[in-house]
Amino acid sequence: MDRLDAMAALVAAVDGGSLSAASRALGMPLATVSRKISELEVRLRTQLVVRTSRKLALTEAGLAYVAASRRILDDIDDIERVASGEYRAPRGHLTITAPVVFGRIHVEPVLLDFLKAYPDINARLVLADRFVNLVDDQVDAAIRIGLLPDSSMIATRIGEVGWVTCASPEYLASRGTPETPAALEQHDCIMFEGVYSNNLWNFGRGKQAKILPIRPRFSVNTADAAITAAIASAGITHVLSYQVAEAVAAGALRLILRPFEPQLLPVHIVYGAQTLMPLKLRAFLDFAGPRLKASFPELDPPVSGN
Repeated sequence: MDRLDAMAALVAAVDGGSLSAASRALGMPLATVSRKISELEVRLRTQLVVRTSRKLALTEAGLAYVAASRRILDDIDDIERVASGEYRAPRGHLTITAPVVFGRIHVEPVLLDFLKAYPDINARLVLADRFVNLVDDQVDAAIRIGLLPDSSMIATRIGEVGWVTCASPEYLASRGTPETPAALEQHDCIMFEGVYSNNLWNFGRGKQAKILPIRPRFSVNTADAAITAAIASAGITHVLSYQVAEAVAAGALRLILRPFEPQLLPVHIVYGAQTLMPLKLRAFLDFAGPRLKASFPELDPPVSGN
């Protein structure tokens, strides 16, 4: 029995919640995964997992063994990376994730320039308006927008963005410009139902902050589609500032309700704490950090008074 393979099968099964998940993650037949874990239990003369029809549960012995197995597998992974030269020169495969629009506008150009500067690195950019787990999805670094939860991850702040409300000049000319958030009840609203938004729009800061429920005339599940609808004069939309910076600069959209804009949201590059950071990741952080900071659009500050 290859104990390292058995350890990997056990850890994958625990992380995935089932033998089937481990089979998919490792590219190993389901019967092989089951056999390796059973052989491990026979060798140790103790039960490590309790198999049910719905999930796997660790025994007390299993908890201790899986924790130790993780440390051993991580150490071996580090040893192999050192041997392959990953810690001596920037090389290897890098996976980065970012929100869809921010990634398309800001991260992808920087990453392409990074690949030109480092020919021995390959990269994968995952654009997703959802939370991507760096460990489970084997991601090296993520761009996060908003307040970060407490975790063991390391975060480097690269800028800030804010929620803005906008509409096309043609729509405002025909329907009028709302002067307060409450006036939106008299207007057609376009809802972006992404990870950062629902039917509640935020306005104001500090003691003046309020959450306004919106009844949309039109709803879509991407910011790009909401912006396109607003440019087409379908109504008023509420999105993040970087998402409409180009349209605002081109005059296709006009920012409204500026005095009621909510508190700005921080933007971070997030990555895992590691004993030895691969040079490919250090190179990316050093290369991308300053360039992403410089890429943030400069919108005129909102007029105070709310």
